Amino acid sequence: MKRADIVLRRCRQVLTCQGVAPKRGGDLANVGLQENVSLAIGEGKIIYLGPDEDLFATVATGSATEILEAENLIVLPGFIDSHTHLPFAGSREEEFALRLQGYTYQELAARGLGIQTTVKATREIPEDKLLELCLARCDSMLLHGTTTAEAKSGYGLNLADEIKQLEVIRQANQIHPLDILPTYLGAHEVPPEYKGNKKAYLNFMINKVLPVIKEKNLARFVDVFCEEGVYDLEETRFIIRAAKKMGLAPRIHADEFSPLGGARLAVEEEALSADHLLAIDDQGIALLAQSSTVATLLPVVSLFLMQEKKAPARELIQAGAVVAIASDFNPGSSMTENMLLVIQLAVLLLKMKIEEAINAATINAAFSLGISQTCGSLEVGKKADLILCDIPNYLHLVYHLGINPIYHVIKNGRWVVRERKLVYLRPSNF
Repeated sequence: MKRADIVLRRCRQVLTCQGVAPKRGGDLANVGLQENVSLAIGEGKIIYLGPDEDLFATVATGSATEILEAENLIVLPGFIDSHTHLPFAGSREEEFALRLQGYTYQELAARGLGIQTTVKATREIPEDKLLELCLARCDSMLLHGTTTAEAKSGYGLNLADEIKQLEVIRQANQIHPLDILPTYLGAHEVPPEYKGNKKAYLNFMINKVLPVIKEKNLARFVDVFCEEGVYDLEETRFIIRAAKKMGLAPRIHADEFSPLGGARLAVEEEALSADHLLAIDDQGIALLAQSSTVATLLPVVSLFLMQEKKAPARELIQAGAVVAIASDFNPGSSMTENMLLVIQLAVLLLKMKIEEAINAATINAAFSLGISQTCGSLEVGKKADLILCDIPNYLHLVYHLGINPIYHVIKNGRWVVRERKLVYLRPSNF
């Protein structure tokens, strides 16, 4: 009989989001709802989930066991944010104001704004200051229910500063309760020193940067911004194949502004995820539906950039594609780390069902990161990453806008947020 460290008794609702394999089609709307059940946690994992009357015959408790009466709480898996640009410096509110005046994302980039603004700020900031920024953002993520996040480089675009970003991600992962999975995104843009000589920059990434990343084990994934005016299909394929040889799993910014065929390429190269997809065509949807490549949709971007076109969530779901949602947290097109807002906008803008959006932010997001066997759902044997909300029922996650319903957060079986306050201990030198 396993000993419980934490027991949550008679939870009003538990959304288990059960499953290791990704949810598709009609199954995406099944959140595995259980009511008036108890949950026990031991050694960082879920050791019991079921009727309260069977709890104490199944798990052992002692003086050190904390028992919480949870009749008024809604429990669900911690959110998994599978697409962020976490380690950046500076902000771009002036660019945001120009966009409100009618300038497009591409027009701003042509004026020297956009990604290059953040590249300059990120190159200039010392590593320790960038780490401080990241840790503060991780705290905010945790307070809003995110327990695992992917984080991309891509604002250095040279050897020293790409490595600096990835080192900061590694340090933040070591210091902070959040699990942070690193992605190399050197192909986010072409740096100013390589303007007009993209081929030289491609060779630089492959011959100079990737070997250092491999040697230092700094990244799990590689990503490419596959888009007109940035990296075309063959350039994207070139980078991905080189990175795959070095053990990095591919992800792709695909078909955001134009139907270039990024989704098709993602399937061909067995990428874990194809992200954005506002301009995906019918062939791309069909190919994703026949594959295990996840369609990761980023609804905040559509709101932030005031785009009329939205990602075709309903078409993707009905075709049978694996759909996840994420924040795309970055200073230029999605200045938010709040996954609950992502869920709300997935429902209100992309026409996803509430249940679909919750699964897309948990078990399917975990699948897109290759970690669904250990997290993303509430099941015995999985990591105890869960959030507790003080709301009448789970529909209020979307129904009641503009508040934070996350009351407690448990990460790896430990309290990290209690009554909306951070309670984890950070090393004294941070």
